[in-house]
Amino acid sequence: MQQAVLVINAGSSSVKYQLVDPATGVSSAKGLVERIGLDTGVITHTTPQGTWREEGPVPDHEQAIALVTRAFSEHGPDLSEADLVAVGHRVVHGGADFADPVLVGDAVLATIERLIPLAPLHNPGNLQGIAATRRIFPDVPQVAVFDTAFHQTMPPEAYTYAVPARWREELRVRRYGFHGTSHAYVSRRAAELLGRPLEEVRTVVLHLGNGASATAVDGGRSVDTSMGLTPLEGLVMGTRGGDLDPGLAGHLVRNGGLTLEAFDRALSKESGLLALSGSADMRELVAAREAGQPEALLAFDVMVHRLVRYVGAFVAVLGGVDAIVFTAGIGEHTPELRAAVLQRVAFLGVELDEDANTGLPRGETGRVSTADSRVAALVIPTNEEWEIARQAAEVVAAG
Repeated sequence: MQQAVLVINAGSSSVKYQLVDPATGVSSAKGLVERIGLDTGVITHTTPQGTWREEGPVPDHEQAIALVTRAFSEHGPDLSEADLVAVGHRVVHGGADFADPVLVGDAVLATIERLIPLAPLHNPGNLQGIAATRRIFPDVPQVAVFDTAFHQTMPPEAYTYAVPARWREELRVRRYGFHGTSHAYVSRRAAELLGRPLEEVRTVVLHLGNGASATAVDGGRSVDTSMGLTPLEGLVMGTRGGDLDPGLAGHLVRNGGLTLEAFDRALSKESGLLALSGSADMRELVAAREAGQPEALLAFDVMVHRLVRYVGAFVAVLGGVDAIVFTAGIGEHTPELRAAVLQRVAFLGVELDEDANTGLPRGETGRVSTADSRVAALVIPTNEEWEIARQAAEVVAAG
């Protein structure tokens, strides 16, 4: 019987889940419980045989996980018949405490709770999902896999902010980075596609979704990344503006009458592509750009400029580059953006193959640089669930 890992991604009001073979990445079922704690919740469960959907009250995460187990029981595959070796939990922030996935115990839970101030919107939901799953699957090992863990290999000069010692030491202010499971998976796949040992490959990975980050990966190790203490720093994103002058907060509070809460909300939900073009949807932005709308033209150019800046900086950090990799929804599905970035960094030795770039089927892995290009340009669909399943299974196997 093939082994399986139940991957859980619990947010404040939702639980995403997937049953994954950690050896192959094959998913036999996946689903989503939404609107937890609201009047009416929704669960959607999908298998190769079809999709099942039901509405009803989902008052808390324990009821959400109970619905998940019922969905498996009624619509398959039956978890009691699967060789379930672990439940792997995505946890957004592990601070500097976790550089690797860990078996969940009381001490681990206490540390994740202590880190809530670093991720107040994410870690509480992650904890609730873990607590509910531990009660429902008391005999199955639970493993926490952290978004930030992959970046714990960054050297001090990359993660240290030049701020007062009290901020750094007592308040744990530093660069942590995010999307770690994606960057780990994609950089490893890039080495496989190049046919070279991971330890020899230098990659700049561009994880471009509604949230976006760039990472410099040297021999499979993160050495620099664009996101910082929070997921707000770095690239231009769907509703987040990325890098900003730190003096902006004081300026807007003093002269614009903004409260701290309004400022935080604007940076998280009202900035980025949405603020520049009126839409956070890259498909709508590309269509508006093709129609010549000035706001869309500017938004696209600002996003490309920021990407080019980070690619150039990270190639300098790496001392050269073997591959530039695009992943996540925008990176995988927007050839116009890939072309604009790669044409701007052609001086690095990457030559765009226009036919390969525009002709790559959706969801497929492929090379979009020419065969004789000195630096490869790759499109690799990310698979964070597989990465979580693989890491969880390895932790359990190691005892």
